[in-house]
Amino acid sequence: MGPRPLALLLLLCCLCLLPTPAHSQNRTAAPASVEGFNCSANSTYPCQAYALYRAGLGGVPADLAAMGDLFGVSRFTIAHANNLSTTSTPAQGQPLLVPLQCGCPSGSPNAFAPTQYQIASGDTFWIVSTTKLQNLTQYQAVERVNPALVPTKLEVGDMVTFPVFCQCPPSSANNATALVTYVMQPGDTYASIAADFAVDASSLVSLNGPEQGTQLFSEILVPLRRQVPQWLPPIVLRTNASGAPASPPPSAAPGTNATTSDRNGVVTGLAVGLGVVGALWLLQMLLLVCLWRRLRANKGRNGDQVAGGVEGGRFGKSGSGGGGERFLVGDISEWLDKYRVFKVEELERGTGGFDDAHLIQGSVYKADIDGEVYAVKKMKWDACEELKILQKVNHSNLVKLEGFCINASTGDCYLVYEYVENGSLDVWLLDRGRARRLNWRSRLHIALDLAHGLQYIHEHTWPRVVHKDIKSSNVLLDARLRAKIANFGLAKTGHNAVTTHIVGTQGYIAPEYLADGLVTTKMDVFAYGVVLLELVSGREAVLDESGEPLWADAEERVFRGREDRMEARVAAWMDPVLAEQTCPPGSVASVVGVARACLHRDPAKRPSMVDVAYTLSKADEHFADYSGESLPVDSSGEVTAR
Repeated sequence: MGPRPLALLLLLCCLCLLPTPAHSQNRTAAPASVEGFNCSANSTYPCQAYALYRAGLGGVPADLAAMGDLFGVSRFTIAHANNLSTTSTPAQGQPLLVPLQCGCPSGSPNAFAPTQYQIASGDTFWIVSTTKLQNLTQYQAVERVNPALVPTKLEVGDMVTFPVFCQCPPSSANNATALVTYVMQPGDTYASIAADFAVDASSLVSLNGPEQGTQLFSEILVPLRRQVPQWLPPIVLRTNASGAPASPPPSAAPGTNATTSDRNGVVTGLAVGLGVVGALWLLQMLLLVCLWRRLRANKGRNGDQVAGGVEGGRFGKSGSGGGGERFLVGDISEWLDKYRVFKVEELERGTGGFDDAHLIQGSVYKADIDGEVYAVKKMKWDACEELKILQKVNHSNLVKLEGFCINASTGDCYLVYEYVENGSLDVWLLDRGRARRLNWRSRLHIALDLAHGLQYIHEHTWPRVVHKDIKSSNVLLDARLRAKIANFGLAKTGHNAVTTHIVGTQGYIAPEYLADGLVTTKMDVFAYGVVLLELVSGREAVLDESGEPLWADAEERVFRGREDRMEARVAAWMDPVLAEQTCPPGSVASVVGVARACLHRDPAKRPSMVDVAYTLSKADEHFADYSGESLPVDSSGEVTAR
């Protein structure tokens, strides 16, 4: 062998010894086939991320509310992210940015945004992933995140967590404000995608690897260089401005003429859109003036009550004494398309004149209206703030608002909710007969449902919503004993606010809120930890015999002591009903461990609800099979704060 062939052979050997590109936790890369994007040590979790979703495909209606239901976000957040009104109807196939709260839960090797989905007839992990979720996740990842579910034995009504692939920008991501999960479509190239998002193709290579490694319908990451909705990528702006369906992406980067044409189209579309909006605004003002004059004339003639509670173009706030503040019809005009405006007469007939026989609890009545059963909350104060929050939320683990009514003559306000058949959780836990029906599997499902509901209002609303009154009496159970959060009367939007007006229920109030009035999502996490203790112990949040908070009793009798004796302490402390059912102590101890983390005195060290939900749903080898079924839960109970 001559010197030249020998040199070539040595060169080939050296090339073979070089490490091949691989997905690691220290870099952002395209999904490793089916598992999603790797958690990265160079990224900060959780973060704001987006998914590029095409409206009206895969059996999901081209409706913001339907897309919000699918991804567990409100239509408000989708509309805000795409600079649309909440009443907009997207065109078929119109690309939209769906906001995601991307996290890397403790113990998970991959980053994702957990999306709760209720299985319908004919659904499988693969069908939902490829159709309704448009390949934004893959069924193998769904199986990994839902270890307690057997893919071939899904039942209608099962709640499944679908991990929508996402990623947080690494420190080396060239100043990307967020990353978009994009699914490769027929005809796509890095050049065409880069043009659609107004980025350079080299950034796609740095995030996803060479273009040759991508396949049809595989997920890639695309950076956003500026904040939305102040700036939108061309793929979204083009369709939003014109209102026309999205055209197929080009096979190569468009030239100067194409760019100029797009800009002209945007300007023309914006001009037309502004003209239409202006005309509609002028028409609305004229109608309001006419309505005001007509109502004023009617009131002057006979003083009749205005149907639906509208009086003089305003809703009354004051009580029977008259006077007080009022708020304009314009304040609620955006809700009229979403909620039914009931008449006072309808509510009175449905509740027998608000008779005590129809009273559910407090000031909530059961009403039968046109054959439908509702829960009617009667109030003597302005519900505008509560309505503003309720119109932003839409989740299966939150009690749904169906409509409202304002009685201008009395100042009464009525909120009409869906009727939740089995009442509040506290009644079930304290009634020994009912408590026996709440086996450990049911209690775990309730804990998970409540965690999913809180995760939604904390992570998927904008601005974030703090419930402020999480307690077992505000957790309602439906016919299948699945939990829904009720009563947003004290809820606030925003984060890290401070108030001097302390409200809440004894036994659930977080120490930092009581001491400093600090309002954050972590006060809900604290109250959630108390509810977990109620589920485990079957006792109230405040012990009758001493007035001591339940969490303080747990701190003294359960939390303190050697870790290897935790199960024994939990077994002695838990609800005797569970002990009668031979409840697995390791599983209960793991939930108590989650409660302990949620009840940490330092709010910064409490976990997020993303971590709580993930931890409670992880596999647990200590969970023994009972009642023919099992629900794995993490045995360690270890949760870290985010």
